[in-house]
Amino acid sequence: MSMPGFTVDADYNPYLPVGGQDVSAIVTVTASREPGGSIVPPPDAGGRAEIIMVDCSGSMDWPPTKITEARAATSAAIDVLHDGVWFAVIRGTSVALPVYPPNGTMAVANPLTREEAKRTVAGLRSYGGTAIGEWLRLARQVFTTSPAVLRHAILLTDGKNQHEAPQKLGEAIALCEGYFSCDCRGVGTDWEVSEVRRVSTGLLGTLDIVPDPAGLSADFEEMMRGALRKHLPNVMLRMWIPQRATVKFVRQVAPSIEDLTARRAEAGPQAGDYPTGAWAPGESRDYHVGIVVPPAGLGQEMLAARISLVAGSPPGPPGVPGSFGMPGPFGASGPFGMPGPSGQAVLGQGMIPVTWTENESLSTPISARVAHYTGQAELATAIADGLEAHKRGDAEIATVRLGKAVRLAHEAGNEETAGLLSKVVDVVDEATGTVRLKRKVDVADEMALDTRSVKTVRVKKG
Repeated sequence: MSMPGFTVDADYNPYLPVGGQDVSAIVTVTASREPGGSIVPPPDAGGRAEIIMVDCSGSMDWPPTKITEARAATSAAIDVLHDGVWFAVIRGTSVALPVYPPNGTMAVANPLTREEAKRTVAGLRSYGGTAIGEWLRLARQVFTTSPAVLRHAILLTDGKNQHEAPQKLGEAIALCEGYFSCDCRGVGTDWEVSEVRRVSTGLLGTLDIVPDPAGLSADFEEMMRGALRKHLPNVMLRMWIPQRATVKFVRQVAPSIEDLTARRAEAGPQAGDYPTGAWAPGESRDYHVGIVVPPAGLGQEMLAARISLVAGSPPGPPGVPGSFGMPGPFGASGPFGMPGPSGQAVLGQGMIPVTWTENESLSTPISARVAHYTGQAELATAIADGLEAHKRGDAEIATVRLGKAVRLAHEAGNEETAGLLSKVVDVVDEATGTVRLKRKVDVADEMALDTRSVKTVRVKKG
C-alpha cells in the first residue's frame, strides 16, 4: 500500500490452517525519494547537528599512528559538513572535554568554523583512560545547545571501557536513546566488541572495526556523508494487533539484523512503537514481525496487524522546537500527515490480513523471504555462539556452531560473511558445514567477523 512519505509492503503467507495462530511476515519499508514533499522534509529542515567523539586515551599513542590518523579522520569528517550544519568535537578519556567549540556549545559549519575546528583538532594529544559513558553524557549535553532535530554522532575508541562500571555505561546509553544516533568504530584490536555494540545498538547506529588506522579518514568521510543523507528524524514503526493477539518479535533484518522487540513503547490500545531512527530519501529496510493471533473459524478473515510509520518531534531542550510538548517539523498531525491530537504524522501504512483454510496447498507454503531472513538470523546467532565458545576454549562447540554458520552463509548466498568465516575456519564442505578451526586466527579477522555478522544479504519479493 502506498502512502505519502513511505510505502509499506508485507510479504507472507496469508492463509492459516484451521486452528493456526502464528503469523510471520517480512515488512518492507521504503522512504519517498521526494525530500521536498509534504511529509518528508527538505534537507536541513529544523536543522541537523553532528558531534565527533575522539578517543584520546593513552593507548591511542601506541602506535602513534592511531592518534595521528584519528586527528586526520576527524578533520576529514569536518570537511564533509555542509554550511549551516551544527557541529562539535569532543575529546574522550576517563573524562569528556569539549574540543571545539571549547565552551561546550555547537558551532555552525562554514569555511571559517571548519578551519578553526581543524586547527584545534590538530592539537589533540593522547593520555588518560577510557570512560565512554562520560563521552555520551557530554555529547547529549552539547546537543541541547542547538535547535537541531536531526542529531548524529561518531564515536571512535581503541580500548576497553576500563574507567567506569558497566552500569554507568548502560545508564549513559539509556539517557541518550532516542535523542541522537551514533555510529561507532573501533580502531586496532584492543577494544571490546560487546562493549561498543551496546552503544551502537542502543543508539541505532553502525559498528565496525578499522584494523589499520590508515583507513580511518575514508571511513569517517563515508559515515558523515551517510548521516547527511538522512532527512527524516525519529521515525517509529507502529504495530497494531487485534485483541487477544500477542507480538512474538519485531526485528530489522536488512540491511542488518537489529532486534527491536524489547524496545517497544506503548502507543495506545493494542499498539506499540518500535524505534527505527532517521531515514534518507529512497532508503529501504526490511523488518521481520511475528504475531500470535486468536484462532478463528474456517473461511474467516482477520486483520493480524496494521503496520504504520509514524513521525513525531524528537526530544529537545525546553522551549525549543522538537521538545516534548512543542511543535516539531511535522506539527501536531494525524493520519497521513493531517492534523491530529497525537503530535505525530502517519507517513505510511500496510495491512497483514489472514484467512483460515482447510486447503493445505494454500496454508503450507512458507514465504521465501520469511525463510531467507529466518536463516540470516540463525546465521548471526551461530556466529555469535561459535565465537563465544572459541573464546572460552570449547573447540568442539565452536566448530559445530561455526560450521553451521558456513552452511547457512552458503545457502543464503552471503558471500561477504562466508569470506569472513573462511579467515577463522578451514572450510572442508560448505554445503554440509564441515569445517576445522584454524590453528592460528588473526585477532582482527575474528573481530571483523563478530562486528559484521549481523549484515544480511537482501532478497527481493518474488
